[in-house]
Amino acid sequence: MKRRLKETLSGYLYLLPALLVLAAFRLLPIILSVRVSLYDWGMAGAREFVGLGNYIAVLHDPMFWHSLLNTGWYTVFSVPLQLFLSLFIAVLLNQKIRALGFYRTIYYLPVVTSIVAVSIVWKWILHPDRGLLNYILSWFGAGGLRWLQDPRGLFQLILGSAGNKLPLVLRGPSIALVSLIIMGVWKGLGYNIIIFLAGLQNIPKTYYEAARIDGAGRFRIFRNITWPLISPTTYYVLIMSLIIAFEAFAQVWIMTGPPAGGPLSTTKVVMYYFYENSFELWRLGYGASIAFFAFLIILGLTIIQRFVLEKKVYYG
Repeated sequence: MKRRLKETLSGYLYLLPALLVLAAFRLLPIILSVRVSLYDWGMAGAREFVGLGNYIAVLHDPMFWHSLLNTGWYTVFSVPLQLFLSLFIAVLLNQKIRALGFYRTIYYLPVVTSIVAVSIVWKWILHPDRGLLNYILSWFGAGGLRWLQDPRGLFQLILGSAGNKLPLVLRGPSIALVSLIIMGVWKGLGYNIIIFLAGLQNIPKTYYEAARIDGAGRFRIFRNITWPLISPTTYYVLIMSLIIAFEAFAQVWIMTGPPAGGPLSTTKVVMYYFYENSFELWRLGYGASIAFFAFLIILGLTIIQRFVLEKKVYYG
């Protein structure tokens, strides 16, 4: 009994530094943010207790719901796209090919590059007049697109004149937001590839050999062996990708505007709307309320994913 207690205490002692960091940089800011959200807190430090007034105001704020819609479009498009591409590339990199280390390094480089540097480079790539992408598209007679300045929705653009009759909610992400989605997917692809590679390399080779002896093809092997055995990895990547998508901010602040969040607020996501209210308009209490709503949404989606998807995860 004493030995077990000693081992338990030793385990908690090893965890203590990480728990202190978590409490200082995660838990404490959340508590302070909730406290600030209960006040009408201005730039000069003047504050007045308003209780749930900020939360009620946020719920009646059309721009909050608009930013939430933009965040939803960003998440709905970026997460599945990133999941599919990273798994596809990881499967390819898991084969015996030449210069494998080189390819892994190339795909991982964007992950270790600053989001600020990446955003600046992509802003140049997507520039309507001097951008690399439009220059390449001009070879095929399709240049001149205003990637970061086009407020038209994706579905609106696809449907042509009929798309103009669609309500705002159904027009899809703006072309400017699609541009940010492409950059975000490219930036985060390498991390997910490494995670998937680790999961793929953890599968015993004997499973594949036995399946081939039984005459199973590649698709059947992937469906019946690879996919179930990497389901814990997929589950982790899905949750992390969703959280990262909801926290998108830097690319909006750097690549769009002026003013940032444009054109016509079609790239104004929740995190930027929080920043705008807190540090540009100096409505600290109101901004903290927006941040807390975003936290609740992320927490809720994570819990839903856990209850819905964890039953389908194979830990054998």
